Amino acid sequence: MKSISDILLQRKTIRKYSDRPLDGNLLHDILEKGCRASTTGNMQVYSVIITRDADMKRNLLPLHFNQPMVTEAPVLLTFCADFNRFSKWCRLNNAGPGYDNFLSFFTAATDALLVAQTVCIAAEAEGLGICYLGTATYMADKIIEVLELPRGVVPVTAVTLGWPDEDPEQPDRLPLDAVIHSEVYRDYTEGDIKAFYHEKEERKDSRAFIEENNKTTLAQVFTDVRYKKDDNVYFSKVLLRVLQEQGFMNQ
Repeated sequence: MKSISDILLQRKTIRKYSDRPLDGNLLHDILEKGCRASTTGNMQVYSVIITRDADMKRNLLPLHFNQPMVTEAPVLLTFCADFNRFSKWCRLNNAGPGYDNFLSFFTAATDALLVAQTVCIAAEAEGLGICYLGTATYMADKIIEVLELPRGVVPVTAVTLGWPDEDPEQPDRLPLDAVIHSEVYRDYTEGDIKAFYHEKEERKDSRAFIEENNKTTLAQVFTDVRYKKDDNVYFSKVLLRVLQEQGFMNQ
């Protein structure tokens, strides 16, 4: 088993998986470790949906923008903010739950993300590979339908899990000084921005992204291609509607 230090400093995103099956006992062990993650008020207001069935993964595939690893990985985990279970417990014990608001969704989403990251670390410690899927919130309404999520439950992220069939380069990261602030937030000068993003912009893959997308800067790849304003606005409206329908906007 790898050390925690090695896992955290050497981690990579795995998008190609071997056909080696993932043992159910190992998956149970990983999830058990993941569910020891910190949680607000010890409420554990999250749920994890395990998807192994090939047909179910095919149903979810277009909802994750047809990324191949969704069906190729042996396991897809969907991490959900979940106040359904806790609220039912409250009602059964003569307590009136007041969790039909945005703060409660944010609380439950934080819980779910803490568990997701802990599961990823536990999996990587066993030599497994993971890939985080941000598409869960973009297509939350459709994922709710496929996974039959009741009111009070909203998907916040998904992770593919399996034995790696590739050894890719590590994703780049900004220098630590770019993201760490001492005591108070120190805003960035133009010189800071240029210095912090210089290495990222000059990477070979970054230059390729710019050329492939007919742009002049890497920033334009993000603003004009990958995370466009129109898309952000559209998916924001979808998510806000989902939160309303799932009972998290009574304020």
